[in-house]
Amino acid sequence: MLRFEALSGRALLFLSFLWLLWFFNFTGRTIFSPILPLLEDEFCISHARASSIAIVISMGYACALFFSGIFSSIFGAKKSIVVSLMVSTCLYLSMPLVKNFNTLYFLGFLLGVATGMYIPNIIPIMTDYYAERLWGRVIAIHDSAASMSIFGAPFVVLFFLSFVSWRIMFTLLAVIYFVCGVAFALKVEEQPPAPSRQFFQVALMRKKSLWLTGLIWIFAAGANLGLYYIIPLYLTKELGVTMGQANTVFGFSRLGGVVVSIVSGFFADRFSVKRTIFILLLATGILTMLLAVKDVRWVKVLLFFQASIATGFFPVSLVSISRMFSKEERGQATGFILTLGSVFGIGIVPYFLGLSGDLISFRVGILTLGILTTLSSVLTLPLKELK
Repeated sequence: MLRFEALSGRALLFLSFLWLLWFFNFTGRTIFSPILPLLEDEFCISHARASSIAIVISMGYACALFFSGIFSSIFGAKKSIVVSLMVSTCLYLSMPLVKNFNTLYFLGFLLGVATGMYIPNIIPIMTDYYAERLWGRVIAIHDSAASMSIFGAPFVVLFFLSFVSWRIMFTLLAVIYFVCGVAFALKVEEQPPAPSRQFFQVALMRKKSLWLTGLIWIFAAGANLGLYYIIPLYLTKELGVTMGQANTVFGFSRLGGVVVSIVSGFFADRFSVKRTIFILLLATGILTMLLAVKDVRWVKVLLFFQASIATGFFPVSLVSISRMFSKEERGQATGFILTLGSVFGIGIVPYFLGLSGDLISFRVGILTLGILTTLSSVLTLPLKELK
């Protein structure tokens, strides 16, 4: 199959296409956060119940990640992604029909399953298409789509809500997913299966690096997407910011993450991956703690820096996973680590932050999350596989 040795020409064009796929895959989940205040008011639910949509999406996402090895063995990496895009299309077409919040839970879980099939299958595809010396840059550029999605989702919501309801917005998203699925099926080659035919590699589960990395991902994901899900509620319900202003602040706070996610990947190719991850986690934890200040003006500034630094962790960590585990283990290791981050970091963390908002204040929950994230930076030290 075609293998790119330089990041130019067709290699850059192909990476741009994969970037778009990851952007829309991620937007399918991040778009829920800016509309949480609308869902809370329309369905007359509490902060905790509104933010718990993150749990069901994350549970479905985690199921797909954990069983990604089985999906890949049955369908192959390419077909798994095509199935992901087409099933997501059907689910988004169902969103306008939702009449109660429990139905949204069900669709959210299935959406998590569908979108979760993407990342464990695209990582092996990218590492096969590109030379190893390019992995840091390729994965970083690809992962910047997630940062751009986090940045753009609030503005996409503001734009569409000026013309249509949040229900119609999901219909438009379904059309985009369908087009992406057809394009991917036509343009991407199927990957040869890995030599190992095992669905579940017991030896992999015995590796300390797998569990340490998974634990790190819990706090990193919690301080990034976990916090992301409740920030609009924090700004509007506790700090008294209007929804329009909250989404504007929310969106711009994510802009720096686009740059940092790319730059961090270039650092990973040139400097110590372990040291880079340690610094990013430590800085993320400290900035998360500072978000608990009462002054709204300071929160706006700190939110920008916190979101920027927190985003830089993920491309570097994906590079570290690619280097710590063999090709046979890479897909399952990625799936398992992201499962932990998805269930606990993106699912459980926003629920407890919402619960904190109901019982005490969002501020207390955010401060606690910042402390735990800061402490998690120490977990990078025993990772002997990384330099």
